[in-house]
Amino acid sequence: MPDSIPSPSSIDFQVDRDNLENCRFAPGAYTAALADGEVLLKIDRFALTSNNISYAAVGEALDYWGFFPAPDRWGRIPAMGFADVAESRHPDVEVGARCFGFFPMSRHLIISPQANGTGMIDMVDHRAKHAMIYRSYTWVGPDALYEEAYEDHILLLRGLFMTSFLAEDMISDESHYGAESTIITSASSKTSIALAFMCKQKEGSAVVGLTSARNRSFVESLGCYDEVFLYDEVGKIPGDRPAVMFDMAGNGEVVHDVHSHLRDHLKYSCTVGATHWDSKPRPADLPGPTPEFFFAPARIAKRTEDWGGAGLQEKLGGAWREFVKFSDGWMKIQRHQGEDALRQVYLDALGGKLNPEEGHILTLW
Repeated sequence: MPDSIPSPSSIDFQVDRDNLENCRFAPGAYTAALADGEVLLKIDRFALTSNNISYAAVGEALDYWGFFPAPDRWGRIPAMGFADVAESRHPDVEVGARCFGFFPMSRHLIISPQANGTGMIDMVDHRAKHAMIYRSYTWVGPDALYEEAYEDHILLLRGLFMTSFLAEDMISDESHYGAESTIITSASSKTSIALAFMCKQKEGSAVVGLTSARNRSFVESLGCYDEVFLYDEVGKIPGDRPAVMFDMAGNGEVVHDVHSHLRDHLKYSCTVGATHWDSKPRPADLPGPTPEFFFAPARIAKRTEDWGGAGLQEKLGGAWREFVKFSDGWMKIQRHQGEDALRQVYLDALGGKLNPEEGHILTLW
């Protein structure tokens, strides 16, 4: 068993749940005394994207703050990461094993796992009500989608790609609601790009991106959007073409503008993210369909029942590998180390200042 890690080396990044711009680093909760059945994970590195800002923006409504509790009104934002087992008091978990899953932006995490051949599920009480996917940790060895050379791609894209894969699968399963185009807000975000990429594979559906002036050239260069409009150009979207909308921005004004412009021609409206976390909420009396929230775990459960776990992984794996090849044409991976770097990348992401073609990987070691 390795030597106990002194508590000062355990660090948590925390944000003020009432003011997301206020953030701090605090000593982590790790002490040397693990209880029987517990496992200490040393978090190697994690990704920070606009997806994490969405987690913070809807943290109260969807209990993302409940994943990794912090004191008072402080919160710890979940992130996709890799970790290694640093210490184990569980008979089926070996020190040195490497896993992938949701972690806090910290150096360590203690879990109370139920282990199996492919990974672990954290059974700690405060996570019991959360969907299985959010508390599962997959060993890299049996993981069919894992390649060591693509660990950074996995951190940056895999979670959001699964969301986009499932969202496209959902509208495909509904015959695209009879629509001829798919409108995607926050078109430069990686989740939106993944969804656009998936939709582009479907014949007969125009993929329409809504973005800011700052990111327009980048979005147009991707090749997965057939049409690109600025947020103040919603009126230029063909108004007589049946459409569906996926809102990744959470910008109430933009959602209102699209609904008002298309009205009866908008066949389905779906809320996925909240990258524009500080924008006004959408009004309650929107024309057209009532927006529905897309909950990926429910779709995973359905497709696991329909296809079986192996069938879902096979379909996901084929699409994932194609998207990774596509991402190599535009994504530039940036690695950062330490507290100052994490604080700056987080504030830049919160302020919408990150370059969309960049993917940021961070470590607190």
